Amino acid sequence: MLTSFGESHGPAMGGVLDGMPAGVTVDMDLLQQFVDRRRPGQTIGTSTRNEQDVVEVLSGILHGKTLGTPIGFIVRNTDARSEDYDQITKCYRPNHADFTWQEKYGIYDSRGSGRASARETVARVVAGGIALQALSTLGITVEAHVSQVGKESDENVVAKAIADAQSDGDTLGGVISCTIKGVPAGLGEPVFGKLHAQLAAAMMSIPSVHGFEYGGGFNMATRRGSEVMDQFIKREDGSIGTLTNHSGGIQGGISNGEDITMRIAFKPVPTLMRDVPSIDHDGNPVTLHPRGRHDVCVLHRALPVVEAMAALVILDNYLIKKTNHL
Repeated sequence: MLTSFGESHGPAMGGVLDGMPAGVTVDMDLLQQFVDRRRPGQTIGTSTRNEQDVVEVLSGILHGKTLGTPIGFIVRNTDARSEDYDQITKCYRPNHADFTWQEKYGIYDSRGSGRASARETVARVVAGGIALQALSTLGITVEAHVSQVGKESDENVVAKAIADAQSDGDTLGGVISCTIKGVPAGLGEPVFGKLHAQLAAAMMSIPSVHGFEYGGGFNMATRRGSEVMDQFIKREDGSIGTLTNHSGGIQGGISNGEDITMRIAFKPVPTLMRDVPSIDHDGNPVTLHPRGRHDVCVLHRALPVVEAMAALVILDNYLIKKTNHL
């Protein structure tokens, strides 16, 4: 289980990862490489905020091995510019969490959205990177890729679409596809802890995610049962499998041993780099003049976030399954 802490413009982001078994090898160089995938500046249209995101482990790992105790870690914030957000201390930005956090808590952090910022996901990536290394020893892998940006699915035109949006002061959303391979049959907790429900909750908790489907997803709603039936077979190695995988590797809320496939939809980044109409805290009309360093499209930076959240869910359920029967 991961508990994260920190605000976008505070001293650091961090987390505590509980329940990791003792004796798991953690390669800190590999972990840092995984975290680095989330950093901006590696693809067109990403923020110019220059955070090094160096992982500092405070507890739970000794000489490259987990101790079975809580793993505490931080990632320091070193390049925040809070003055870029001075205007929104008394205004609400459209499609941001300013208004809803104000209504819930009576206060909100205007410095880069505080914990509502996607900066919060760096803690997920650190924890998920550790989980991925544990899963690799079990032969389980998680891989995500960008399958659509805006209306484009052709990689050759995606960069142009992002550049065009950027020149207009606009943003783009899209879709990330993720495949989890090597998952044994039997993971998942019926009835309310179904594996796909846990994966959906994990993905929907990522900032900007507005949709989730697994397997055939919404397309299955337009098909006949005979068209999406996954026929069981006995493989040459004696294991049970299916000829097709419309179910996306999960049946009855429990993994069936096939690849788990899912698609995650991200809305466009809410901060537009052009004048935006809104209101202040008293309801008076205002025009926002956005400043700061913001992504045009978050999809490529979100890939390790999706992989991290998937890894945490799968590892949790693998460890639970080990307690289900002798």
